[in-house]
Amino acid sequence: MTAKTASSGLGATAGRTGGMIDPVSLMRIKSMELRAKVIVEGFWKGIHRSPYHGFSVEFTEYRQYTLGDDPRYIDWRVYARSDRYYIKKFEDETNLRCHLLIDHSRSMNYSSGDYAKSQYAGTLAATLAYFLFTQGDAVGLATFDDRIRQYMPPRNRPGYLRRLMLALEAVPEGRTTDLGAPLQQIAQMLPKRGLIVLISDLLTSIDRLEQDLGYLCAGGHDVVLFHVLDPAELSFDFDSPALFLDLETGRNMYVDPADAQTSYKGMLEKHLTKAESTCRNLGIDYHLFGTDRAFDLALLDFLQDRLHRRKLIRHRQKVRRTL
Repeated sequence: MTAKTASSGLGATAGRTGGMIDPVSLMRIKSMELRAKVIVEGFWKGIHRSPYHGFSVEFTEYRQYTLGDDPRYIDWRVYARSDRYYIKKFEDETNLRCHLLIDHSRSMNYSSGDYAKSQYAGTLAATLAYFLFTQGDAVGLATFDDRIRQYMPPRNRPGYLRRLMLALEAVPEGRTTDLGAPLQQIAQMLPKRGLIVLISDLLTSIDRLEQDLGYLCAGGHDVVLFHVLDPAELSFDFDSPALFLDLETGRNMYVDPADAQTSYKGMLEKHLTKAESTCRNLGIDYHLFGTDRAFDLALLDFLQDRLHRRKLIRHRQKVRRTL
């Protein structure tokens, strides 16, 4: 729900998120593709100046040497520059098929500040798409509310990224959030295993979340969930009574924050805890993001997840070889 008379200090807090790029400034860039390019290029520059130096090498054409790798594939020129052992990735390590699933229900249009959740979600998806395209990976897109509204299969070809960016600029015009039907349909449409990134405010029945997300996991897909909420939804720091509008039902409701805040925060905490525990049980990487958080931090979380999973896969492969 949204308060018709509420306001928030989103712009003032965005610069204190600890990230390298201010979301409020980025949203002033009208082109989604240019916005994503600025984020990704700024991210890499920040990585080279941070304790994560060398991180970028693992996500381009090399990965760090681990015990058991064939030393014949060590790149000695990279070793001379970095004093670390890196080997070139094999073909099966580089080709990735990623599906971006973006919630386009009406609740995603809510904003207490300079931009809506839908704009933040679209920019986050564009950032991931731009990054993966530069790695040579195939990226697709599906937007949904209570059903799939648009679908673009994963591709990596000239001109396709531009089409995907234009699709991400569309304003959500959907109805209520219903993960079950669209996620079940997506799972049936994807015969090959791949990476699925779901971006949603999860303003739906939390009791059905495990079943809904289970459709994706049952197909063996690697799933990442970015749970996106407005800062006002996370804090409910309204200081005066207001008329609230439920964006998904169109109903008006008069609310006194002093009376509702305690119960709201209790319900929110329960909702968030359930979402995180459900993802953990299903093996899904879960990230809760306020829309005032810097995009480069989301990208960092995403890449750390990928590194962690790759290490787990290599470890399991070594264990099987020794059995």
